[in-house]
Amino acid sequence: MNDIPTYEMFGYARAAGQHFGALTKSYWSHPAFGFVGNSCPSMLAAFGEMTERSCARINATPTWGFKTVESWNRTYPVSLTTLAEQPFCRLSLFDVEGRPRSPRQVMVIPPMSGHYPTLIRPMIASLLPDCDVVVTEWQNARDVPVEQGRFDIEDYTNYLVEFMRLLGSHIHVIAVCQPAPLALAATAELARIRPDAQPRSLVLMGGPVVPEAAPTVITAFGHRVTRGQLEHLMIQRVAAGNPGAGRMVYPGYLQLASFMAMNGDLHRSSYARQLGRIVRRTARDDDRHNTFYDEYLAVMDLPAEFYISTVNRIFKNGEIANNRFRLGDRQVDLELISNTAVMSIEGGRDDIAAPGQTSASLPMLKG
Repeated sequence: MNDIPTYEMFGYARAAGQHFGALTKSYWSHPAFGFVGNSCPSMLAAFGEMTERSCARINATPTWGFKTVESWNRTYPVSLTTLAEQPFCRLSLFDVEGRPRSPRQVMVIPPMSGHYPTLIRPMIASLLPDCDVVVTEWQNARDVPVEQGRFDIEDYTNYLVEFMRLLGSHIHVIAVCQPAPLALAATAELARIRPDAQPRSLVLMGGPVVPEAAPTVITAFGHRVTRGQLEHLMIQRVAAGNPGAGRMVYPGYLQLASFMAMNGDLHRSSYARQLGRIVRRTARDDDRHNTFYDEYLAVMDLPAEFYISTVNRIFKNGEIANNRFRLGDRQVDLELISNTAVMSIEGGRDDIAAPGQTSASLPMLKG
């Protein structure tokens, strides 16, 4: 663990950046600068606006934002109902009020990888008109008190097993990116303890089930770094003033910095174009740039044990890829999956879980 109070330092820097952006925007937007014969004041005001909004986004908690849904030529109100709650996750149903129950019930598992579950909002929106949708809402680790204990990939898998048992064997499960290997493990564990409770189908979307099938910079990092280096460079203690003060976490802002660095040129050009739109007064609060970055820059902390066990057991040791994953003293055997139709979906330009990492899981499912 890094003992330097970097968690607090980043919090102060983010707040300072937000205030600096607001001050810059306010100062350079003064009508007096309208007499200046160039666009410099407008560009500085636009820079201040973008800085303020970007810094504010990082500390924001996005909402799903669903009020109504169009289904079968009728409009129904939508509300969020909690079906089950654990310290690190809430199982929530999008309740379409007044609509008959759909024969298709879908459990969507968003990634727990530094962004909030609302990152997959478009997928939920596409499912709601035709399905009853349940989602696992992973909680920000900085909001979970220390007395609630630790949380690693075994706890994560046990959560999924419990939720699948609660919902029943008629459900269809969609695991997006990070949870794909653990959703497989949960299905296999359910097949061991209650074969009749296996979900009807499981869709694995761009997840690192077999990372070595298509190595990327992520897999190379997993092999290169040691546990000691991870704990020293990546793990920090949540600062006072948060419900989870004292908890060891992998901060969301470090995860965000890694994602931004992977596509730095793309993000720089996107911000440059938005700066021009603000100067020309063609930018809107709900335009494509703001809609994307309002979600992308909102980050959450991950429990340190979850992050370290993911790197060590999924990427470094390949426990799922080699069918050697254990829950406590129990072996999880993927070949036990027998009643679940499994489908893999991959993105051709996915630079996190490259094509091949997900589909390589299918030959392992001999049951």
